[in-house]
Amino acid sequence: MADDDRTSLFQQMIRTTLRSAGRQIEDAKQAYTDAKRSALADLPQNDDGKARIVCRRYAERRAVRLDDQARPACFDPDHPDCQGCAEDVKAGSVETW
Repeated sequence: MADDDRTSLFQQMIRTTLRSAGRQIEDAKQAYTDAKRSALADLPQNDDGKARIVCRRYAERRAVRLDDQARPACFDPDHPDCQGCAEDVKAGSVETW
């Protein structure tokens, strides 16, 4: 194997490893942010730090991220069930699992 081939393979391996590490760091940051927001809203969390709520609109259990205003990521501002859910999250009375 030529030196150029080894160098190319080594560079590719380094790039792949760095990309993987970068993704892992971003995933960890997101999990931390999710857990922090769920804790501030005093909601139970799954292993990824997402809030465990029962969706009013579809009557199903969901693990969701919360935004900066403690609204679920699935929040639709034009839907009355979503509006009520967001109000309940803020009030601490949303149904959880």
